Amino acid sequence: MIESMSEISPVSVAIENQQQHGKTVFPYALFCQDSEASLADAVSWTNRQKTDLLNTANEHGAVLLRDFPIAGASDFDAIVSALELDNFPYKKSLSNAVRINRTDRVFSANEAPSEVRIFFHHEMAQTPLYPRWIFFSCEIAADQGGATPLCRSDVLYERIKETHPQFADACEGRGLRYTNVMPDADDANSGMGRSWRSTLGADSRDAAEHRLAELGYSWQWQTNGCLKSTSPPLPAVMELPDGRKVFFNQLIAAFSGWKDGRNDPSKSIQHGDGTPVDPEAVLAATEMAEELAFDLHWQAGDIALIDNTIAMHARRPFQGKRKVVASLAEMQTQTFALNC
Repeated sequence: MIESMSEISPVSVAIENQQQHGKTVFPYALFCQDSEASLADAVSWTNRQKTDLLNTANEHGAVLLRDFPIAGASDFDAIVSALELDNFPYKKSLSNAVRINRTDRVFSANEAPSEVRIFFHHEMAQTPLYPRWIFFSCEIAADQGGATPLCRSDVLYERIKETHPQFADACEGRGLRYTNVMPDADDANSGMGRSWRSTLGADSRDAAEHRLAELGYSWQWQTNGCLKSTSPPLPAVMELPDGRKVFFNQLIAAFSGWKDGRNDPSKSIQHGDGTPVDPEAVLAATEMAEELAFDLHWQAGDIALIDNTIAMHARRPFQGKRKVVASLAEMQTQTFALNC
């Protein structure tokens, strides 16, 4: 249980559309009801409660902090820093989205245009490097739309096993490979427009090829300077230390949303052994994820602490100005061995 302290006393609150899964709620919500609380109070409380906060996020999938004295990226950075986790700088990731750093820890959420829908995914599950934790904070809520849907991946996988057991077995036994065409320069009009130079931290083709080889990727240069890369086999299902199995991948996002002038979703995903994924099962999984979605309708100052191994996230299209920032922590690595 999260304890309170004299300077600031957040309380657990039941929020609209909050879900119940067994003995857990999703998301777990803590509201700060101290109108005189300062940022220093919030930082001190977060630091004292860091272990319980992270354990709660792991148990429930996500923790929403609302009405805390947070007024921008630097305040959010202070809260995240108080958790005392290793920073995972975005520039060291292999994510395909364009982001803009605000501090060393904090960067903009996906810079794709407002009309673009971003489908459910675990952050960076399509790469060998992924964050254990992802944190979001809202600076400006959209005039309309712009929610961040969240989905409990363990609950989703249980449903997939019940309704599509052969697909579940294929995901567990064969993993996934992802193919992505990276532009020569950042393309902010695409949800997957990060350049190969930025993605790979490379200033030349030789350096890019060296980095891809280190990571086990195959690649092909395009005549327009773009770089097509295919990941090594990666897990589609992860078993957690407590025994829960989660649908830890980017299958839904790749199958439904990896579409721009360079990328065709039908060519973006396959099982690790090269066999095609079952499109009907993927569509069914997409529908089930939507049924399980909790839409986080942002308020300015909100912070969401998400265990990236438990909960998927997405983004609804929106109108008006929307500013949501993010931070990653605790870089993890993943591999998958095919049973040939």
